[in-house]
Amino acid sequence: MSAGAQVITNTGHDDMIHDAVLDYYGRRLATCSSDRTIKIFEIEGETQRLTETLKGHEGAVWCVSWAHPKYGNILASASYDGKVFIWREQGGSWQRIFDFALHKASVNIVSWSPHEAGCLLACASSDGNVSVLEFKDNSFDHSIFPAHGLGVNSVSWAPATTPGSIVSSNPGPGATGNRRFVTGGCDNLLKIWIYDPATNGYKPEREPLTGHTDWVRDVAWSPTVLQKSYIASASQDRTVRIWTSDTSNPTQWTSKVLPFEAVVWRVSWSLSGNVLAVSSQDNKVTLWKENLNGEWECVKTMEE
Repeated sequence: MSAGAQVITNTGHDDMIHDAVLDYYGRRLATCSSDRTIKIFEIEGETQRLTETLKGHEGAVWCVSWAHPKYGNILASASYDGKVFIWREQGGSWQRIFDFALHKASVNIVSWSPHEAGCLLACASSDGNVSVLEFKDNSFDHSIFPAHGLGVNSVSWAPATTPGSIVSSNPGPGATGNRRFVTGGCDNLLKIWIYDPATNGYKPEREPLTGHTDWVRDVAWSPTVLQKSYIASASQDRTVRIWTSDTSNPTQWTSKVLPFEAVVWRVSWSLSGNVLAVSSQDNKVTLWKENLNGEWECVKTMEE
């Protein structure tokens, strides 16, 4: 088997697995399932060893997410039970260090911010609200606000640095630790939120991004910090939209539409930010790249 591929056949989960995420160093894998548990595996070469089963959620666990290692071995989990749990490993044993239970319906996804912005966790819920938890000095602060009335399906943080600021000699205020993220909802909209120090909360940066004609299932903000910002959105309307803005007018976004034959579930950028992976309901994964004319081309199709 290739070094990059690893199949874990016997996960020990009793039901469907919804998420499987490697930690920053690729040494640990966290999985979560409809069986209400989270499992932690140690990855060593071609072998993996189940080291822990985390219990406590009262519904399917949809999503797990590792914090940046500078904050410790911290894992967040989101569940149909409306709760977000924060788990921490110390001295070889896992403890649940924080329960967040203010959402009134399923929490669909949790996402840690770029570490330069702080230890922040955004949570998207079917109750229509987004919450942001901030971890500092061993305690959690939170803000919670209405985002998409019919339910929030996804959230993705912007890079912590402003596009173009790396190449400029004077990055200017706000160039590091930007706190911005995009959400996608059952109202067919994307919304961009920015931290407002005056209220210690989040406010819309601009009008919602419109164009999708059905639920926005997933959003992904590209990690690239070149001259442009890119956001990809996947929708029930069988399209992916790629939204771009350039440094001269960062709140002005234009979109290109990529049509698909099936409902599109997930969009994910490569670490360099220039290749987009799209997974759709027909069990296909396609890879897309922007060509020199600014058009997006499918460079690879994988049938699962």
